[in-house]
Amino acid sequence: IVKLLLGYKETDIKAVNRCDETAFDIAEKTGHLEIASMLQQHGVQSARAIKPVATNPARELKQTVSDIKHEVHYQLEHTLQTRKQVQGIAKRINKMHSEGLNNAINSTTVVAVLIATVAFAAIFTVPGQYVDDLNDIPPGDSLGEANIAPKPAFIIFFIFDSIALFISLAVVVVQTSVVVIDSKGKKQMMAIINKLMWFACVLVSVAFLALSFIVVGKDEKWLAIGVTIIGTSIMATTLGTMCYWVIRHRIEASNMRSIRRSSQASRSRSWTMSVMSDSEILNNEFKKMYAI
Repeated sequence: IVKLLLGYKETDIKAVNRCDETAFDIAEKTGHLEIASMLQQHGVQSARAIKPVATNPARELKQTVSDIKHEVHYQLEHTLQTRKQVQGIAKRINKMHSEGLNNAINSTTVVAVLIATVAFAAIFTVPGQYVDDLNDIPPGDSLGEANIAPKPAFIIFFIFDSIALFISLAVVVVQTSVVVIDSKGKKQMMAIINKLMWFACVLVSVAFLALSFIVVGKDEKWLAIGVTIIGTSIMATTLGTMCYWVIRHRIEASNMRSIRRSSQASRSRSWTMSVMSDSEILNNEFKKMYAI
């Protein structure tokens, strides 16, 4: 019957009943799939394809506003959660920085005391004999004077060792007297103290090398030269590496400050952009090691 009806040109294949259903819709609804396939082959379409449902502009506008509202609410919640996570990361990083600075301060104090102790003891344990007999004082010498005192190497040792001693004592006085709470102030203080300790270590090394030329004697002078080459190479490599880390840290800190300025300038534009910039800053600031 369906084939016969579809064979007539007069058959309206777009006819729709009161329920806005075509023959194809009725066949699909009632489960006659063969008839639905036959109708589809002859061009019978669904009512929705023939006559789309009229849209209501007011309803569409309301739906659009509702979708935008939900999207904005979701973005705000996501932004707040991200900001909380960033703040938590910042607190942990600040705590790590504070602990690292405190450890550096404690270590510097201990090292300064050790250098002062070694430098003080070295003055009174100079190798060589002393004038200790009041009745047998060689001409030009005095009681308690070391036999190597007039030599240039001993003068270099005495001057450099004394400077290292007083630098270390000055660091000990500052470390035990000054209390810095601000993290930035701690970094500035440690930057100065560390440079002084570097200088003290260099002075102690030079004093040791100068005295080694006297200890080994003229016949074994090559030993002192070898020790000087080895010691100079080690100290130069160490200090050069530390200077590289200091310069690199300062360059990165300068870049971070410029990023913060640009982030603060664009913060009024979008919360999401500011959170992204804060997270990038935290990721860049999270370092396992840096030199002050």
